[in-house]
Amino acid sequence: MYLTENLNTTHNKEKFSCGKDLLDIYIKKQATQDIKRKLAACFVLKEKETNYIKGYYTLSNSSIPFDNLPLTLIGRLAVDKIYQGQGIGKILLVDALRRSYELSKQIGSFAVIVDPLDKDAELFYLKYGFIKLPDSGKMFLTMKTIDQLFM
Repeated sequence: MYLTENLNTTHNKEKFSCGKDLLDIYIKKQATQDIKRKLAACFVLKEKETNYIKGYYTLSNSSIPFDNLPLTLIGRLAVDKIYQGQGIGKILLVDALRRSYELSKQIGSFAVIVDPLDKDAELFYLKYGFIKLPDSGKMFLTMKTIDQLFM
Protein backbone atom coordinates (compact mmCIF):
# COMPACT_ATOMS: atom_id res chain seq x y z
CA MET A 1 0.00 0.00 0.00
CA TYR A 2 1.48 3.30 -1.10
CA LEU A 3 0.79 6.58 0.66
CA THR A 4 1.28 8.63 -2.48
CA GLU A 5 -0.45 8.83 -5.81
CA ASN A 6 0.55 9.84 -9.32
CA LEU A 7 0.55 13.59 -9.95
CA ASN A 8 -2.53 14.59 -11.95
CA THR A 9 -4.53 17.69 -12.87
CA THR A 10 -6.65 17.56 -9.69
CA HIS A 11 -3.63 18.30 -7.49
CA ASN A 12 -3.15 21.87 -6.29
CA LYS A 13 0.51 22.40 -7.19
CA GLU A 14 0.57 26.17 -7.68
CA LYS A 15 0.84 26.94 -3.96
CA PHE A 16 3.57 24.38 -3.30
CA SER A 17 6.68 25.91 -1.75
CA CYS A 18 9.47 23.91 -0.12
CA GLY A 19 11.95 26.78 0.02
CA LYS A 20 14.14 25.45 -2.80
CA ASP A 21 13.40 27.26 -6.07
CA LEU A 22 14.52 24.38 -8.30
CA LEU A 23 12.13 21.97 -6.58
CA ASP A 24 9.25 24.48 -6.47
CA ILE A 25 9.57 25.34 -10.15
CA TYR A 26 9.85 21.68 -11.10
CA ILE A 27 6.51 20.64 -9.59
CA LYS A 28 4.73 23.72 -10.94
CA LYS A 29 6.12 23.85 -14.48
CA GLN A 30 8.14 20.77 -15.46
CA ALA A 31 6.73 17.67 -13.76
CA THR A 32 3.71 17.29 -16.03
CA GLN A 33 5.91 17.57 -19.13
CA ASP A 34 8.36 14.98 -17.79
CA ILE A 35 5.46 12.61 -17.11
CA LYS A 36 4.05 13.05 -20.63
CA ARG A 37 7.49 12.50 -22.17
CA LYS A 38 8.02 9.40 -19.95
CA LEU A 39 11.18 10.91 -18.42
CA ALA A 40 10.01 10.56 -14.82
CA ALA A 41 7.08 9.52 -12.70
CA CYS A 42 5.95 12.00 -10.05
CA PHE A 43 4.20 10.90 -6.86
CA VAL A 44 2.51 13.25 -4.40
CA LEU A 45 1.34 13.12 -0.81
CA LYS A 46 -1.70 15.37 -0.56
CA GLU A 47 -4.33 16.70 1.78
CA LYS A 48 -7.53 14.75 1.19
CA GLU A 49 -9.94 17.68 1.29
CA THR A 50 -8.03 20.27 -0.74
CA ASN A 51 -5.68 18.20 -2.93
CA TYR A 52 -2.94 20.52 -1.66
CA ILE A 53 0.45 18.84 -2.18
CA LYS A 54 2.30 18.24 1.09
CA GLY A 55 5.30 16.77 -0.68
CA TYR A 56 6.40 14.90 -3.76
CA TYR A 57 9.13 12.74 -5.25
CA THR A 58 10.09 11.57 -8.72
CA LEU A 59 11.38 8.21 -9.90
CA SER A 60 13.15 7.35 -13.14
CA ASN A 61 15.65 4.85 -14.50
CA SER A 62 19.35 5.58 -14.27
CA SER A 63 22.74 3.88 -14.39
CA ILE A 64 26.30 4.48 -13.29
CA PRO A 65 29.52 3.64 -15.13
CA PHE A 66 30.37 0.63 -12.93
CA ASP A 67 29.44 -1.89 -15.64
CA ASN A 68 26.26 0.14 -16.25
CA LEU A 69 24.44 -1.10 -13.17
CA PRO A 70 20.69 -0.55 -13.51
CA LEU A 71 19.46 1.87 -10.87
CA THR A 72 16.32 3.67 -9.79
CA LEU A 73 16.78 7.40 -9.39
CA ILE A 74 14.89 9.47 -6.85
CA GLY A 75 15.36 12.62 -8.87
CA ARG A 76 13.54 15.00 -6.59
CA LEU A 77 12.03 14.83 -3.13
CA ALA A 78 10.49 17.91 -1.54
CA VAL A 79 8.17 18.85 1.33
CA ASP A 80 6.09 22.02 1.42
CA LYS A 81 7.33 24.48 4.08
CA ILE A 82 4.01 24.22 5.94
CA TYR A 83 4.64 20.49 6.55
CA GLN A 84 8.40 20.48 7.16
CA GLY A 85 9.48 19.00 10.49
CA GLN A 86 6.47 16.64 10.64
CA GLY A 87 8.09 13.51 9.21
CA ILE A 88 6.67 13.97 5.69
CA GLY A 89 10.15 13.64 4.15
CA LYS A 90 10.63 10.26 5.83
CA ILE A 91 7.16 9.15 4.70
CA LEU A 92 7.94 10.14 1.10
CA LEU A 93 11.33 8.42 1.20
CA VAL A 94 9.91 5.17 2.58
CA ASP A 95 7.14 5.29 -0.04
CA ALA A 96 9.72 5.87 -2.80
CA LEU A 97 11.92 3.04 -1.52
CA ARG A 98 8.97 0.63 -1.31
CA ARG A 99 7.81 1.54 -4.81
CA SER A 100 11.37 1.21 -6.16
CA TYR A 101 11.85 -2.13 -4.44
CA GLU A 102 8.60 -3.54 -5.82
CA LEU A 103 9.46 -2.33 -9.32
CA SER A 104 12.95 -3.81 -9.07
CA LYS A 105 11.37 -7.26 -8.96
CA GLN A 106 9.96 -6.65 -12.44
CA ILE A 107 12.48 -4.43 -14.22
CA GLY A 108 15.73 -5.09 -12.35
CA SER A 109 17.53 -2.46 -10.36
CA PHE A 110 20.63 -2.87 -8.23
CA ALA A 111 20.06 0.18 -6.03
CA VAL A 112 18.25 3.45 -5.48
CA ILE A 113 20.40 6.46 -6.22
CA VAL A 114 20.00 10.14 -5.30
CA ASP A 115 21.90 13.29 -6.23
CA PRO A 116 21.37 15.58 -3.23
CA LEU A 117 20.64 19.21 -4.08
CA ASP A 118 22.58 20.57 -1.11
CA LYS A 119 24.17 19.71 2.25
CA ASP A 120 20.75 19.53 4.00
CA ALA A 121 19.56 16.93 1.49
CA GLU A 122 22.82 14.99 1.84
CA LEU A 123 22.41 14.87 5.63
CA PHE A 124 18.80 13.70 5.20
CA TYR A 125 19.85 10.74 3.03
CA LEU A 126 22.83 9.89 5.27
CA LYS A 127 20.42 9.65 8.20
CA TYR A 128 18.57 6.86 6.37
CA GLY A 129 21.64 4.84 5.45
CA PHE A 130 22.49 6.11 1.98
CA ILE A 131 26.17 5.73 1.06
CA LYS A 132 28.18 8.34 -0.82
CA LEU A 133 29.63 7.36 -4.17
CA PRO A 134 33.24 8.51 -4.46
CA ASP A 135 33.92 11.57 -6.61
CA SER A 136 30.32 12.10 -7.77
CA GLY A 137 28.19 13.66 -5.04
CA LYS A 138 25.61 10.94 -5.62
CA MET A 139 24.44 8.54 -2.89
CA PHE A 140 22.90 5.08 -3.04
CA LEU A 141 21.10 2.38 -1.08
CA THR A 142 21.20 -1.18 -2.45
CA MET A 143 18.05 -3.18 -3.10
CA LYS A 144 19.47 -5.82 -0.77
CA THR A 145 19.45 -3.26 2.06
CA ILE A 146 16.00 -2.00 1.07
CA ASP A 147 14.74 -5.61 1.03
CA GLN A 148 15.62 -5.87 4.73
CA LEU A 149 13.46 -2.82 5.47
CA PHE A 150 10.33 -4.44 4.07
CA MET A 151 10.72 -8.04 5.30
